[in-house]
Amino acid sequence: MAGAGFAEIKDKGELEEGGVFAPRFDAAGLIVCMTVEASTSEPLMLAYMSAESLRLTLETGIAHYWSRSRNALWRKGDTSGQTQRVVEIRVDCDQDAILLRVEAGGDGGACHTGRKSCFYRAVDPATGALKFIDH
Repeated sequence: MAGAGFAEIKDKGELEEGGVFAPRFDAAGLIVCMTVEASTSEPLMLAYMSAESLRLTLETGIAHYWSRSRNALWRKGDTSGQTQRVVEIRVDCDQDAILLRVEAGGDGGACHTGRKSCFYRAVDPATGALKFIDH
């Protein structure tokens, strides 16, 4: 599904190897977005973007997302103060996932739990138990 205002490319070779940004939104009009700290590549959060939130991110340089639980546009930091200034936007090979490299503002965190990263637990492969990790 093409997002409003973004190119749509049907040719797989052009999509994967071409120079045109043509994000592929899912049936709900969303694209997954992984956000990492620019200076360390530490994963901060996984979220979704609509065509509007991606467009606003490109226009303003501040991360905007789509909240699936609230069904609403969300500019990161409006309520938490944990702003995200975009340093780089990457797209994966078939243009159905976005990677944001950001400088985290406010207290430097990204998670609604108050942690720096939403990825604060690791799975023990032997037991399946979760263990808390420090960042």
